[in-house]
Amino acid sequence: MHLAYPAVLAALLFCVGLYGVLARRNAILVLMSVELMLNAVNLNLVAFDVWLRDTLHAGQALTLFTIAIAAAEIGIGLAIVLMVHRNQGTSDVDRLRDTAEGPDTPEVPDASDGRREPTDEKTEAAA
Repeated sequence: MHLAYPAVLAALLFCVGLYGVLARRNAILVLMSVELMLNAVNLNLVAFDVWLRDTLHAGQALTLFTIAIAAAEIGIGLAIVLMVHRNQGTSDVDRLRDTAEGPDTPEVPDASDGRREPTDEKTEAAA
C-alpha cells in the first residue's frame, strides 16, 4: 500500500475537523471536531510507522498514548460543557461568557457618577 492513501485521508479528516472547530457554534460539536483532528493525526502516526517498518513500533505506541489522552480530554470537556449548559442554559460558544461575568458579580462604581471609588484602609489612614 502506498503512503499517499492514508496521508490524503488523514489530511481530509484533519481539514473537516478544522472546519468543524472554526465554523460550529455548539460546544459538543467543537469537541467532536477536535477528536476528528486527533484521529487524523493518529492515522498519520500509524501509516508512517508501517511505512518506515519501525521495529519498536513507536508510532503505534504514541497513537495509543494519544487515544488515552484524548479520552481523558473528552471526558473532562463534556463534564465542563454539561456544567456550563446547566448553569447558563446554552452550549452555544458565541453566547457563553466568562463565569466571573455572570449576573451575580457586583458592579464597581466608577468616578463619573459622583460617588467615591472604594479605597483600601491604608490610604484612608494616610489621608
